[in-house]
Amino acid sequence: MYYAHIKNRETQTLKEHLLNVANMAAEFSSSFHSKEIGYNAGLLHDIGKYSKKFQERIRGKNIQVDHSTAGMKEVMTLYKNTPAIAKILSYVIAGHHAGIPDAGSLNYAGSLEYRMKKDVEPYDDYRNEIKIKEINQQTLSLKLSDKPYFSLYTFIKMVFSCLVDADFLDTEYFMNRDNAIARSGYDSLESLYKLFKAHMRRISNDSESSAINAIRSEIYQECLEKADSETGLFSLTVPTGGGKTLSSIGFALKHAIRNKLKRIIYVIPYTSIIEQNAQIYKDIFGEKNVLEHHSNYDFETTDISKLDETKLFLKLASENWDIPIVVTTNVQFFESFFSNKSSKTRKLHNISKSVVILDEAQMLPVRYLKACIHAISELKRNYNTTAVLCTATQPNIDNPELLGPDMAVQEIIEQPQRLYKVLRRTRIKRLGDQSDEELAEILRNQQQVLCVVNRKAHAANLFDKLDDKDNDFHLSTRLCAKHRKDIIEKIKGRLKAGEKCRVITTQLIEAGVDVDFPVVYRALSGIDSIAQAAGRCNREGKREIADVFVFYPTEEYAQPPGELKINASTAESIFRNYADPLSIEAIQKYFELLYDTKNIDTKDILKKIKRRCDNLDFPFSEIAADFKLIENRTTTVITQYDKESERLIGELKNTPYPHSTIRKLQAYTVELYEHEFKALSEAGGIESIENEEVFYCISDMNRFYDKSKGLIVDNDHLRTDFLSV
Repeated sequence: MYYAHIKNRETQTLKEHLLNVANMAAEFSSSFHSKEIGYNAGLLHDIGKYSKKFQERIRGKNIQVDHSTAGMKEVMTLYKNTPAIAKILSYVIAGHHAGIPDAGSLNYAGSLEYRMKKDVEPYDDYRNEIKIKEINQQTLSLKLSDKPYFSLYTFIKMVFSCLVDADFLDTEYFMNRDNAIARSGYDSLESLYKLFKAHMRRISNDSESSAINAIRSEIYQECLEKADSETGLFSLTVPTGGGKTLSSIGFALKHAIRNKLKRIIYVIPYTSIIEQNAQIYKDIFGEKNVLEHHSNYDFETTDISKLDETKLFLKLASENWDIPIVVTTNVQFFESFFSNKSSKTRKLHNISKSVVILDEAQMLPVRYLKACIHAISELKRNYNTTAVLCTATQPNIDNPELLGPDMAVQEIIEQPQRLYKVLRRTRIKRLGDQSDEELAEILRNQQQVLCVVNRKAHAANLFDKLDDKDNDFHLSTRLCAKHRKDIIEKIKGRLKAGEKCRVITTQLIEAGVDVDFPVVYRALSGIDSIAQAAGRCNREGKREIADVFVFYPTEEYAQPPGELKINASTAESIFRNYADPLSIEAIQKYFELLYDTKNIDTKDILKKIKRRCDNLDFPFSEIAADFKLIENRTTTVITQYDKESERLIGELKNTPYPHSTIRKLQAYTVELYEHEFKALSEAGGIESIENEEVFYCISDMNRFYDKSKGLIVDNDHLRTDFLSV
């Protein structure tokens, strides 16, 4: 008897496992019309376990056996007359544990070519138990764009996702049946839509009658009307304060039900705003229906026996996104798409037949814009996915070079120009050059004011020049997230009460923080950033019009860092040529100029995929290594900001589950670049905690953490700071 898994005295036969995985992978891949390929991938992925040595290993013998190469070699023989099918299945089967390999060469260990020449243990007995279904080239039902190489690359990733998820799930069902049973119980999209409509009726009845609320209602109704469209690429161009968080999810729910889609994936650029959006959806739909998936989310413990039913369900759903609503980040979404690892890629097939809402779409990283837009376009083309680019400042991507000639973006709002004019609550004024002293004097004379700058050092120095610390506030990522949250709550309270409130901040305030100032000052930056800053001014329309002053810092250390210099210089061009730099025409021109100026595929991701497409020789692991939305290397440092963080640091020193505790400590951490960490360490500011691996915390909060400005390094080092937020 050949076994796939043995647990105590229970066994699972290899034939049973292969048939289970084949049927499940077939079901998953049927969502993109590739049932036969998915079935065969599942049926053949573990045939190497029919070897005598593997069966000895599974019965307890301490030997290593490569079982995945056998299946890879077998499909190359079985489907030699259909080389594309053979190559696709060979990638998928070879990588189902270690990750999809590069095509590589005979000299590159681990590559497909190298493994093809590798000797494997005999596995011929599989033919006595497994009957292979024939498949032909016509099974590939892909719609190929003008860039067919990207379609083929994505298809391999999708089949791989179906296989690895099916393999994980069947293994889990045998090894831990309770977990497998826990993977169920969420509500249907139809049920969630009823909850949503009831919520919208309640807030409509409770809302004050105002011009802004009337416009928000109009936007919502337009979204519902457009939701009856077939799947496609859509834009939702709504000025800040127009209620796009709720209107977009209303569109997504109705649209998904109409087109028989499976889930909604809400993608947000920053972890700093994901929690508030996720909480809105949890309050409406219930926690069990909303997965909040990002680096800061805390499932409380990796000891799953201590998780309650809902937390266990969400933890399991984070592995493959099998849940109605996912709220995640650009990093999680796109790095999963371009990853070659089974753990990250496992969720990809569940993006098929979904509505993907890209919130603040203008924040898609320019360096990888071409690859990201190709991914979104391909998900629509072959995986029946709808994408919504949701923003107040719509990026200029509706062109064949990015989307392909067979794709176009449909605007959900019929008259975005009219909407912009109706909701316009600010005017942009150029203030010209301003030294720190001049700017500080202006700010001192304001009752309530927000000043947004491009560098942490600039924010800290400006704050020092103000002299009313009871009424002045500073925000930057020098402060841990919990500290920032506490300060923002104070700011909101003061604004509401009409008390003095002067805030100096980096651009983190622009990332979905709901505040309303009577006047805003913004250091020159990209037009999209200026628009976001303007969204914190006169947000609720209490004044007919309010001023946003754009100034030019004169100090060298306050200039826009790195690539932001190009954004700022492009913005200057818009200021020179448009009376209203935030008009829809001006913003379109801004992004057109920006994308012409910058390299939108800096790592040549698409060229690397295309280079050897004729033989499907894709560099999967190389692309995965290259595609990193956050490239700068940082070290996480924990602060003892309050009693809870002190308790958790004590727990970290002794717990058998340190990574669980680290997740709880995320709100108390600060990220430092290498040179910053080195400076702080040399000053004696770092204490090491060893528990499985090394973690770092601040050694002396009184000395190295300011109650207003957060983490302290010496002033000379501050002036070399290049982090924008």
